Amino acid sequence: MVNNNIQKGRKGELIAENYLLQSGYNIIERNWHFSKNAEIDIIASEKNTLVFVEVKTRTNLNYGHPFEAINFSKLEKLHTAILGYLKQSNKKYSSYRLDGIAIIGTVNPKIEHIKNLGQY
Repeated sequence: MVNNNIQKGRKGELIAENYLLQSGYNIIERNWHFSKNAEIDIIASEKNTLVFVEVKTRTNLNYGHPFEAINFSKLEKLHTAILGYLKQSNKKYSSYRLDGIAIIGTVNPKIEHIKNLGQY
């Protein structure tokens, strides 16, 4: 079960990465780890904005919408990772933001993108 969830998550991240590339984003990092519990799925740039992307994938909505998994605890971990990345990064951007991408289904997936879950 866990291995299947990891594979599903990776496939969802690839779908999200392709979506971002087609939307004009540049991919900078994938699966960037700040600590054991703080990871950023995708780090990209859109013009002069650095975009941190949390990707959630579900094969269906039987267990809720993917965005429901981005709860307060997850946002705290993302915040920690984002601040860690910004401290280590040499490149400066005019703005930074956190986006969420929901992937529903893995064959002909539905992609939902929410910009500005948080700005930094």
